Amino acid sequence: MSNIYESAEATLGFISSPCLTKVELRVACRGISDRDALSKPDPCVVLKVQSHGQWFEVDRTEVIRSSSGPVFSKIFLVDYYFEEVQRLRFELHDISSGNNGLREADFLGAMECTLGQIVSQRKLTKALLKQGNTAGKSSIMVTAEELSGNDDYVELSFSARKLDDKDFFSKSDPFLEIFRLNDDGTESLVHRTETVMNNLSPVWKSFKVSLNTLCSGDHDRDLKVAIDFTASNGDPRNSCSLHYIHPYQPNEYLKALVAVGEICQDYDSDKMFPAFGFGALIPPDFKVSHDFAVNFDEDNPECAGIQGVVEAYQNCLPKIQLYGPTNIAPIIQKVASSASEEMHTKEAMEYFILLILTDGVITDMADTREAIVHASHLPMSVIIVGVGNADFTDMQILDGDDGILRSPKGEPVLRDIVQFVPFKDFKHASPAALAKSVLAEVPNQVVDYYNAKGIKPKCMSDYESTRTLGP
Repeated sequence: MSNIYESAEATLGFISSPCLTKVELRVACRGISDRDALSKPDPCVVLKVQSHGQWFEVDRTEVIRSSSGPVFSKIFLVDYYFEEVQRLRFELHDISSGNNGLREADFLGAMECTLGQIVSQRKLTKALLKQGNTAGKSSIMVTAEELSGNDDYVELSFSARKLDDKDFFSKSDPFLEIFRLNDDGTESLVHRTETVMNNLSPVWKSFKVSLNTLCSGDHDRDLKVAIDFTASNGDPRNSCSLHYIHPYQPNEYLKALVAVGEICQDYDSDKMFPAFGFGALIPPDFKVSHDFAVNFDEDNPECAGIQGVVEAYQNCLPKIQLYGPTNIAPIIQKVASSASEEMHTKEAMEYFILLILTDGVITDMADTREAIVHASHLPMSVIIVGVGNADFTDMQILDGDDGILRSPKGEPVLRDIVQFVPFKDFKHASPAALAKSVLAEVPNQVVDYYNAKGIKPKCMSDYESTRTLGP
């Protein structure tokens, strides 16, 4: 089963698109050991990005002399695309004095992750892996700060005079650290200047800092999956079926699921995804259901990661009978119920994304329109991927791009929350292109909802009071 998942996952490639926003990355390390027992290392971190399966260096930090717990002043500014999987690699090198190249440097370890993981967690700490992927005692911390397009900046300059030095025979090697005082009384590092060697009256380089650094945050995006198990998909045992499980090639349902899920899972805090099915006769009494748990655990329909959803889907197929009709209002209403409960909580920080994978024309259009109009008032978005070659005209109506969707009673949607994409338009493209298309509108939908409710992002200190960048 994992071969199918890995096959679909491997097709996710690097696709350039207009930059959604920019992100500042700050790096610190802890517990660095050095091959030379008589001295501490001179660490430097190199940032690389993966494109078409290859790693390319994009930037590197300064070298900090004689430090086993460096906090680098260099800030990596990277373009951030919510709808893409952006794979990053942080390499730590020990660069000897007088040599700034990497050829003669000692490799101390590396950490790989996605930019989405850093942005969603705000602060990512992982062990540095050495040659052979063995983990040592050292770790790297990467902190992210999202910058909006209209960020305000302030330029800061610092100097000092007549510093005292305890060493009578030499002057100080001073550097300056600037901290932000959080609401709970803890401190978070904002900037670390360069070290000015042998100087009692240093003048440090000026630097710009975003005012958003004072307060930033995000909302947890909760992905829920709904899969069409109606008879129009064809017998899963037949190779012509849209649900046919090939030993090594993912079908269209799996390709769409992995393409979108790979993006969304970075923004889900617990990486557990409820998966539902509709339009099938299910055990034990084999009555038709339009909102059953794919893992058959109605009390806990969550699956561990996107791979868990894939495995639940494959295990489910032999146990059900594909039937009909194609009703999607019940699953929208189920997710809307969860979103309504979240809306009435004090913090209301969870936003729901419902991914519906379907092959046919829906048969409960009036109820679906009513459900979408109601859901447009809630913290949720609906993504519909049309699988197969059916007539998806009604789906375009639900999308609302050509006009305002209304309920059967004439009530308009409060905001556009539906995005429909036919999978056949992406058959010859990378699944990453599909993910970009279906997720492109989600960030604005999230922002529109919270702006309309007057809910501001959390301050970084609200996430974890003990999160500081320093070692």
